[in-house]
Amino acid sequence: MPLARLKSFVTTMTRIAETASSDDQWLSAARPELATLVSVDDWLPDAYAVPDNQYYRQYLLHCDPLERFSVVSFVWGPGQRTPIHDHMVWGLIGVLRGEEISTPYSAGENGGLSICGDPTRLAPGQVEALSPVVGDIHQVRNAFDDRVSISIHVYGGNIGAVRRHVFDLDGNTKDFISGYSNLAVPNLWDQSIAA
Repeated sequence: MPLARLKSFVTTMTRIAETASSDDQWLSAARPELATLVSVDDWLPDAYAVPDNQYYRQYLLHCDPLERFSVVSFVWGPGQRTPIHDHMVWGLIGVLRGEEISTPYSAGENGGLSICGDPTRLAPGQVEALSPVVGDIHQVRNAFDDRVSISIHVYGGNIGAVRRHVFDLDGNTKDFISGYSNLAVPNLWDQSIAA
């Protein structure tokens, strides 16, 4: 039964997709579901929890066939961090293992970026929301310098294919498309792994 929890989550998210018509509706409906998913750490296959010595990894767990949402595991090696970046779609971040710290940024009057609020430290089971409406620019890092942390992210689109931006503190931007660290994704409906 390693993927039964994930399969149930994806099924619920697909039902939410049938009625949610705004970022607020998605976030309010999906947030408690993600909190439930990350409250128990017994379902993520080892192949989607492998760190890299140099870079964090982003493994695709599921992408809705209509690209209304995607589910990704982020695997953070010790001390690893993202650049300052945006998403261009709504997102939810739930910590499954370890802890991570998210620092929010916004554009300042001079065109540069500045921290806008306190960093949020997320522990297992906790969830943070983001969107272009509520705040979409942040930097995320593993809270630990001596161990791996893993978070599960849900986005309002196929996040690995969305054209996004990385920023420096002067406000200079660079476009990027993140892609994924894996080429194959689990077939949640294969009875040999999902039952």
